[in-house]
Amino acid sequence: MTLDGKTAFVSGSGHNIGRAIVLEFAGRGANVVVNGLSDPDSAEKVADEARSLGVGAIVAMGNVGDSAAVKEMAGKALAEFGAVDIVVNNAAIRPHKPFLEMDEEFWHNVISVDMHSAFYTGQAFVPGMVERGWGRVINITGMNAMHGYNGRCPVSAAKHGLWGITKSMAKEFGSRGITVNAISPGPIEGDYRDEAMGAHIREQEKLIPLGHLGKPTHIAGLCGFLVSEEGGFVSGQMIACNGATQT
Repeated sequence: MTLDGKTAFVSGSGHNIGRAIVLEFAGRGANVVVNGLSDPDSAEKVADEARSLGVGAIVAMGNVGDSAAVKEMAGKALAEFGAVDIVVNNAAIRPHKPFLEMDEEFWHNVISVDMHSAFYTGQAFVPGMVERGWGRVINITGMNAMHGYNGRCPVSAAKHGLWGITKSMAKEFGSRGITVNAISPGPIEGDYRDEAMGAHIREQEKLIPLGHLGKPTHIAGLCGFLVSEEGGFVSGQMIACNGATQT
């Protein structure tokens, strides 16, 4: 199935997994909305890569953990393409801090970006999917949705919540032609600007039975399947892509 005539919004898509997902969809014919928070140059580069594949692409910079910002980005996307048919909630922050050293601002910031964003994008784009009788929502959860990590309590809480959102929305909107799924990546290679996160990913490599880190294209390929006709009967699921890493 090609995605000709469809449009995808992918949050956190200026680098790594998000970038790979944008290019996967663009390669299948979808117009794309590239989102980033603080690096517009990288986002524009990804949009240029998508355009080179013959599709329309725009950049919508903003914090997906802020409802007003999501409404503004949605307005830009709908003004450009008329509809958004596919949403991938990929943007996330994963700061490390001991529980007793967190304040309320720290906690709420993580929860907003890692979980509330799926509510905001759903409110912005799912009504159009319902109207057209077709839509695809993919939430990128990660291994924090399966077990907790020391020092990342709000991340684990948010990702578990995102899994709950996935299951509930799949049941609520299935009759309207909309599938909702989650993908849980294991350790994936990439350009990690957070040195602590990069070190954590590299440390995980020795725990992977397949013996190597995953690639962003592994996650993007799964996204491509979930939005395809062949993936149309998959909904309400969380698919682990982790090289058999213990979870």
